[in-house]
Amino acid sequence: MVATPRELFARRRKRTRSKLRKHNQTQPRLSVFRSSKHMYAQIIDDLEGKTLASASTLEKDVLSKVKNGGDKKAAGEIGKLIAERAKAAGVESVMFDRGGYLFHGRVKSLADAAREAGLSF
Repeated sequence: MVATPRELFARRRKRTRSKLRKHNQTQPRLSVFRSSKHMYAQIIDDLEGKTLASASTLEKDVLSKVKNGGDKKAAGEIGKLIAERAKAAGVESVMFDRGGYLFHGRVKSLADAAREAGLSF
């Protein structure tokens, strides 16, 4: 039986999140979701089950800065924005949850921009 691409993605996501839970019990996680047209990032406190900060390319101020919501430039803007909002919420350090995505392209661009803006992981 051959697994579908969606099943393979779900396996990678599950494997990534289980490793994060195993090695981290106190820090919130920076979760990334990307679609073909947009990028989304959330800082989630798993102990309380709350989202502390979020950012996406659907927001008007981000869309005014970028031409396309699904490219590296847009991912960089989201990285900067999520880092600013995290600092405003009192979060300095997070665990990076790339989900089932490879740390490459837009995901890497978001992570690098968040690090440059002062978020540590």
